[in-house]
Amino acid sequence: MAKRVFSGIQPTGTLHIGNYFGAIRNWVALQEDHDCVYCIVDYHAITVEVDPQVLHDASINMALDLIACGIDPERSILFVQSAVPEHTELAWIFGCVTSYGDLTRMTQFKDKSAGKKFVSAGLFNYPVLQAADILLYRAEEVPVGEDQVQHLELSRRIARRFNSRFGEFFPEPTPIVGKGARIMSLADPERKMSKSAGEAHYIGVMEEEASIRKKVRSAVTDLGPRGDEMSPGVANLFEILELSADPETVAELRREYAAGTLMYSHLKDVVFESLMRVLRPIQARRAELVAAGNVEEILAAGAEKARRIARENMRQVREMVGLFPCAR
Repeated sequence: MAKRVFSGIQPTGTLHIGNYFGAIRNWVALQEDHDCVYCIVDYHAITVEVDPQVLHDASINMALDLIACGIDPERSILFVQSAVPEHTELAWIFGCVTSYGDLTRMTQFKDKSAGKKFVSAGLFNYPVLQAADILLYRAEEVPVGEDQVQHLELSRRIARRFNSRFGEFFPEPTPIVGKGARIMSLADPERKMSKSAGEAHYIGVMEEEASIRKKVRSAVTDLGPRGDEMSPGVANLFEILELSADPETVAELRREYAAGTLMYSHLKDVVFESLMRVLRPIQARRAELVAAGNVEEILAAGAEKARRIARENMRQVREMVGLFPCAR
């Protein structure tokens, strides 16, 4: 049988190309030979203040983006986390087998809580809910970026502790670490591409073509002498090129760079055209999905598939822990 994969994404606005090349494109590829469960994690989004209507709309928009990028609801389970309440039920049980010390060592909590006047308990307990998201479906593999490896290791420890206390049930999920793509800001190539840094620092997957052209053409290429090392801005453009162009094009431009004949204006033009060849079909597909107007039905169907798995697993967990059966 195909191994089950779980991954989740917060509904924090539209995707940028760093999200797409770094994660979503890998999710799409995993559908070929894995049993995939993909979740829009709206419970995680409320660990900080967010307008309820904005949150709801962002979840719908994220679903549109994911399907347009190639997540196929017929081959994968795609749903919104809050439509499956078993996530939070399992999170409570896991909270009772998770050590306080483990949570205090989570570097992401330290980073996100630094300098804040109000820090929610939800932000502190975030990794426990994340473990519940994964293990509720008894996922065996999880595609992760470098910043999530620590959280996945905690999920493995939680599974181990539960199994030790109540009996063998949950697998210890292993990471799928792909090639990955660390795309940097075109305006400041020494910092990672991010929406939080401002509009100049990211390229949206659904962004208008004229805006993308302007950002690529104005990309920083030279941050001063660095000896024989390629400057961060040029290296970043080549990174995008590697991800979006054919190998022959990349090889030719690298030869020109090595020979000292590469014009950066030409490099930027090729990067723009290569990038748009990837993005145009995605943008067209999203427009079709919006016109069809059935994304909420797709999410509801996905949630029902997810709940069938979640209910059965929670039935067994309740029995193992000694809890009463869920009322019908």
